[in-house]
Amino acid sequence: MKDILDAIQSPDSTPADFAALPLPESYRAITVHKDETEMFAGMTTREKDPRKSIHLDEVPLPELGPGEALVAVMASSVNYNSVWTSIFEPLSTFGFLERYGRTSELAKRHDLPYHIIGSDLAGVVLRTGPGVNAWQPGDEVVAHCLSVELESSDGHNDTMLDPEQRIWGFETNFGGLAEVALVKSNQLMPKPGHLSWEEAAAPGLVNSTAYRQLVSRNGAGMKQGDNVLIWGASGGLGSYATQFALAGGANPICVVSSPQKAEICRAMGAEAIIDRNAEGYKFWKDENTQDPKEWKRFGKRIRELTGGEDIDIVFEHPGRETFGASVFVTRKGGTITTCASTSGYMHEYDNRYLWMSLKRIIGSHFANYREAWEANRLIAKGKIHPTLSKVYSLEETGQAAFDVHRNLHQGKVGVLCLAPEEGLGVRDEEKRAQHIDAINRFRNI
Repeated sequence: MKDILDAIQSPDSTPADFAALPLPESYRAITVHKDETEMFAGMTTREKDPRKSIHLDEVPLPELGPGEALVAVMASSVNYNSVWTSIFEPLSTFGFLERYGRTSELAKRHDLPYHIIGSDLAGVVLRTGPGVNAWQPGDEVVAHCLSVELESSDGHNDTMLDPEQRIWGFETNFGGLAEVALVKSNQLMPKPGHLSWEEAAAPGLVNSTAYRQLVSRNGAGMKQGDNVLIWGASGGLGSYATQFALAGGANPICVVSSPQKAEICRAMGAEAIIDRNAEGYKFWKDENTQDPKEWKRFGKRIRELTGGEDIDIVFEHPGRETFGASVFVTRKGGTITTCASTSGYMHEYDNRYLWMSLKRIIGSHFANYREAWEANRLIAKGKIHPTLSKVYSLEETGQAAFDVHRNLHQGKVGVLCLAPEEGLGVRDEEKRAQHIDAINRFRNI
């Protein structure tokens, strides 16, 4: 691995130099173990501790197949799907790997007693498999997390509809929280040159997800002037939704849970902010009963912030806790886009407020390659910025996942993999200088 790192850090390395580098027989990777899937049995979700289930193991290098690439991972980040994997909720991801392994001889590589997790990376291509022409060893890349086979016609209008669509590092093995990752070549995108490795690794999953959910015609199709309600507006997903709303001429109404998080939204340029804890919103009377009076109080507060207007689009991802309120406060003919459901999957809402007011609920899951490319392009152009707040070493990934699980973080948290320190990998210092305050916005909390 030292030779690989030396080549990446040398300004004189050529594609031929990278192609000639010997590949390691093994590498370090963050894993969960199949024989530990019951370790949290009987515990509540909150009691489950990722630090106990996440391991740093030495693992063998996987075989490289057609249409694939091996990437030296300089940095990665922690998404909520890695938290789910680490606490084995809503179910163990080893079921995903087993099913994938049954689809082909090549896919059998993924069905292992350990799962290398992680759905983001920034790094350098080491090798490409047969049939890969767009990328070569030495290319500096980021990767989106959509893995598709595209043997069915269903995926050729929108690759997210491919029956064999999977999320890399969650429903496949050999993910990004490692020194080396195995990806399909159509997951690769150019690394933004003005960002460091850890900054470039942070946007991936959440930036692309927010783009499809809010901007794309496959999601809400946001337009100028739309009032957009954004739950968790300073968090991993919400911080990108807030930026997209502001950059697109919409009016974000940012819902946060502390004065500190409200200040982050103001720093991004948002003006309409609701601190749900300070204002005491409790949408559930008890575990089984929602409180419509609280929906109405929430809607009244929104109108105070919008000059009497209701919400055009709700950017929904908390799920059960907030979904009833989201449906209620949306304007007639408005749209609720939903993903993730981090507070619970079993949503409840009063359908009278949906059907009689002709509202729409749109399910949105990650993004297709084109959407991910467009989202990354906006990062590269300095229109949207990373929301990286803290960086951990690979050895500290368990703590990073714990912090995300307990919502102790802001924006995104990064993980250094091969990168020996923060701040490396910047190729465009001039552009970086233009955007340095925005790049460091979440660091200066």
